[in-house]
Amino acid sequence: MASPQLGQLYKELQQSFLSGNLQQTGVLLARLKIGLTEAGLLVPFGNPNPQDLVVARDILEVGAFWSIRTKDIPSFDRYFSQLLTFYNDYSSVLPPSPREFPLRGLNLVRLLTQNRIADFHTTLESLPLPADSLTANPYIAHPINLEQWLMEGSYSKVWNAREEAPTEEYKFFVDSLMGTIRNEIASCEEAAYDSLPLKDAATLLFFKSTSDLVTFAQQRGWQVDLGAEKIHFAKKSEEKVEIPKERLIAANLQYARELEQIV
Repeated sequence: MASPQLGQLYKELQQSFLSGNLQQTGVLLARLKIGLTEAGLLVPFGNPNPQDLVVARDILEVGAFWSIRTKDIPSFDRYFSQLLTFYNDYSSVLPPSPREFPLRGLNLVRLLTQNRIADFHTTLESLPLPADSLTANPYIAHPINLEQWLMEGSYSKVWNAREEAPTEEYKFFVDSLMGTIRNEIASCEEAAYDSLPLKDAATLLFFKSTSDLVTFAQQRGWQVDLGAEKIHFAKKSEEKVEIPKERLIAANLQYARELEQIV
C-alpha cells in the first residue's frame, strides 16, 4: 500500500463493512478518501503501482455499496464515476473485480428510477461485454428486464422482480421504481373512478397491508372510509372557460363588412 497508515485503515474498513457497521464504515471512507487523494490514487494518472490501484478500487467499491445501504444516491453517483476510471482506463493492468458488474447493473437500475431511458441505453451499449452476452450476466439482465417490463406496462413483473434481485442493494432501487409506478397508477385511478374498495386499491397499487395503503391515500388527499372499506378519490374541479360569444360575433361581422368593402 502507498503508506502503512492507509493499509491499516483499509483493513479496518473491510472489517467494518463486513460486520454491517455503516456509521463506522462512513467514517473510515472519509479518512481513506483523503489518504487516497494525498497518494494520487483517488483520480490516478500515469503508471501507479497496480497493487495500490486494486486497493483504491476496492475502497471506492465499498463506498458505492455503502452509499446505497445508507440511501445516499448522490454519493453513489460520485463513487461510481470515480470507479469508471479504474474499470475503463486501467482494465488492461488490473485483475477483474467481482464487484464491477454488480455495480454497473446498479447504475443501470438507478438510471431507470430517474426515468433516464436514453442514458440507460447509452450506458448499456458502452458496457465491456458482447451485445449477445448481456442477458447472460445476471447483474445486467436484471435492469434489462426491468426496462422492458416498464415499456410494456407490465408493472406486476417489475414488482415480482424485487424478490429476484441479484443482490440486496438492487431492492432499494426497485422500491424507488415502484414508488414512481404507484403514483402513475394512482393518477389513472383518480381519473377513472370515483371510489374503489380498499382491497382492490391495494391490489392495483401493490400494497400488502391496509396501513401502507391508508398512508399512501392520505398523502394523495384521498378520503378513506374504513367502515365501508372504500377509498374516495379527490376530484379536481373542472375549470370553466367562458366564451365571449357577443364579442366574437361582433368581430366576425366587422371582418365580413371589411371583406365586402374590399370586394
